[in-house]
Amino acid sequence: MSHFIKTVFLFFVISSCSKEISETTSVETEEPEVIEGSTLPLIRINTRGNPIVDEPKIAGSFDILEDDVVIEAHQIGIEIRGSSSQMFDKKSYGFETWDENGEDLNVELAGFPEEEDWILYGPYSDKSLLRNVLIYELSNKMGQYASRTAFYELEINEVFLGTYVLMEKIKRDKNRVDISKNKEEDITGGYILKIDKPTGDGDWYDESIAFGSQYNTEGIPTETPGISFLYEYPDSDDINTVQKQYIQNYIHSFETTLSSEDFTSDELGYRQYIDVDSFIDFFILNEISKNPDGFRLSTFMHKDKGEKLKMGPIWDFNIAFGNVDYCDGNSTSGWAHNFNAICPNDFWLVPFWWNRFLEDPQFVIALQQRWNVLRSDILSTQTVLSRLEELKSNLQTKNTIDRNFGKWPILGKYIWPNAYIGDSYISEINYLQDWITERLAWLDESINTL
Repeated sequence: MSHFIKTVFLFFVISSCSKEISETTSVETEEPEVIEGSTLPLIRINTRGNPIVDEPKIAGSFDILEDDVVIEAHQIGIEIRGSSSQMFDKKSYGFETWDENGEDLNVELAGFPEEEDWILYGPYSDKSLLRNVLIYELSNKMGQYASRTAFYELEINEVFLGTYVLMEKIKRDKNRVDISKNKEEDITGGYILKIDKPTGDGDWYDESIAFGSQYNTEGIPTETPGISFLYEYPDSDDINTVQKQYIQNYIHSFETTLSSEDFTSDELGYRQYIDVDSFIDFFILNEISKNPDGFRLSTFMHKDKGEKLKMGPIWDFNIAFGNVDYCDGNSTSGWAHNFNAICPNDFWLVPFWWNRFLEDPQFVIALQQRWNVLRSDILSTQTVLSRLEELKSNLQTKNTIDRNFGKWPILGKYIWPNAYIGDSYISEINYLQDWITERLAWLDESINTL
């Protein structure tokens, strides 16, 4: 099947799914009953009555209030963001900070380092409200940059919208993805790539991803779908032909070497192309959460000048940690990177890289050593659950839980793709705590016996 035909087919699949999901997740959106005021800071956006759409961004004012006092004021351009999440009544938003002429303006927003691109993420199918915040914190503690986050309540055009997470958008920046500008005199970096659903003609469709990835019972290679790489930096509008050729050849050389007989060789193998430590941390973060989108969607990687390819930053874990009812995603056992074997008919599959890495004894030893170090501290069960409890208690103390689910009365209701439907916020948290405990225990056994 050609890439064009696949894309057309995919359009109809998404359109059909969008309608189904939209019908299943419709909720009442009246204002909540009067509930004791929240002590969580409030973001108030005013677009002068103009509706916010999915492109283009429209102008508005952006204020941060504490105790009804404005402590920050900015001009912004704002739009709806997300893929499947756009079907939910509670939308997420992307926005840029602007100057008085509507031009991008770097600002220090809410205590975050200076930049212009931001996200207001509205947790919806994740009824704990915590999954993304928790995993991004763990990544940062491990030394792998992930978006900084902070909880706020949101009001747009005088309509209360519940609990939101202010986040940094993934960007090339010294305080985000710290890579060099890509200039003509040295096109070896920097680059940011993303494996994800194709978005347009500017994407790069890589069929070489099938090297050594799938075999039938007779050991004969079988065809697998290619992977769509999206150019994040330079983006598809700015990247030139020479830059495209360089980074495509780099990935192709990495994959070709990884699928070769000499793939474990220090001199001839895949290690000459990738930063192994970053790949191991990326593997661990996606496996502890058993992220069903991990490795195959929302998967970022970056390369700086003269350096090797690194994985990350991690992104989009709202249906991870057992919050998905398909492809065995709710089970605390099994590997996330084995998605292809569990759901072989899915359109977006995992690159062959990860199974191949695990055939390298040196990679396995490094993974086991890193895992055991992390489990003694940052990823110990007690540490992870204690942080989860702190995040939950902070939201409860500030009365934001009742206000959010007063606005969005979805507790006890199925919201795609929930695997568990708790009748209260506490039951959702208890499920998440139990799931994490069992998952970490399964990984202790499974990683150490690889």
